[in-house]
Amino acid sequence: MPVLPDAQAVQDLFKQHFGFRPAHVTRAPGALEVLGSYAAGNEGLALMAAVDRYAYVAASPRTDGKIELIDADRAPEILWISEPKANASSPWANVFKAVLRELRQRKVHFSGFNAAVHSDIPTGIRLGEDAAAAVAAALMMRTLFPFGLGDSGSTVPPRRDDRGHLPPLPAPDRHHFARVAASALAGAGRGADHWPLCLTSLLGKKWNLLSLDCRFKSVTPTPFLGTALIVCDSGVCAAEAAVGMAEIQEHCLAAARGLRAKSLRSLEPRTLRSAREQLEPRDFACADHVVGEVQRVAAAERALQHEDHRQLGNYVSLSHESLRDGVAASSPELDLLVALARSHDGCLGARAFGGGFGGATVSVVAYHSAEAFMTHMAQSYEAKTGKKLKPFVCQIVDGAGGPENR
Repeated sequence: MPVLPDAQAVQDLFKQHFGFRPAHVTRAPGALEVLGSYAAGNEGLALMAAVDRYAYVAASPRTDGKIELIDADRAPEILWISEPKANASSPWANVFKAVLRELRQRKVHFSGFNAAVHSDIPTGIRLGEDAAAAVAAALMMRTLFPFGLGDSGSTVPPRRDDRGHLPPLPAPDRHHFARVAASALAGAGRGADHWPLCLTSLLGKKWNLLSLDCRFKSVTPTPFLGTALIVCDSGVCAAEAAVGMAEIQEHCLAAARGLRAKSLRSLEPRTLRSAREQLEPRDFACADHVVGEVQRVAAAERALQHEDHRQLGNYVSLSHESLRDGVAASSPELDLLVALARSHDGCLGARAFGGGFGGATVSVVAYHSAEAFMTHMAQSYEAKTGKKLKPFVCQIVDGAGGPENR
């Protein structure tokens, strides 16, 4: 298969620094939350897509027990295999090192190596850049030092073929790798809600949306053809985003405790609203959004099975209204982007994704209208705000670990 431009870029970066070509390159796609905000922390449902923006790792083994990690325009990070500790002066390397710590806890053995990391996933808009980086790092470790993963840790390693390639990562193993990546991100201080993003990066299926059940850890692909997913970056990376998202999750947990429910997934909208007086107003508002989101995802899945993309888009728009009006987690820029999107005839629905508080919107658009829609969004947003906007289509791709992503 042809080498993708950014795969070539990470190989060139590796050769420029180390003086020789890397032995292996791995990549993992970004992940887009189409519907299902705050699902991970509340055992909810989410509708996800693996998208054509990738995190890359190029690497070769070395024999002195050291690890050297590099990224473009940043100082290299050199460490011993026994000390993959976080380093405040090199935060870019902390995700990779967190993956090493997680693998070490699972009794995975590895020795020294050189690695270059690179990503073409836009930062700050929550397309799963951290999840993809963690997944690509875990897959690189499997490539350099073959191992399997099970419930109790490392298992029998896979065998290389005559060309030195490992077999594709089996689906059950992809679940274990997703847990490693999500635990690594939590350990690196990147939040505890990355499991849907990590699993999507590993189990994505081309031209399909994934229905994720965060209670039962199940994944179901459903074809999604003839409709485009278009992302518009608001240009706002709110400093308080992580705090605001954590605050909403705390109110969700408080509501579940107040109603003696295992999680908000256990509550029907009617049950929650009948118990409204038992909860603090903010607890109820956050819980109402999440419980409603479970219902919207379930309804959207049924619409998707019947290829009713217009109805799917309607649930996407309702999700944004709940995020905006129910929990006040939107922003003027996001609201403007959603309003502009919905004013275009080709748009079936639009919402802020990733929990709100800045970032980007995703619009469900009839495929034949995609180009006109992006022109409309760029021109209208600049006319309203004076800011440039570069909408882009997210192609839905296969997840990492298969033969096409080795």
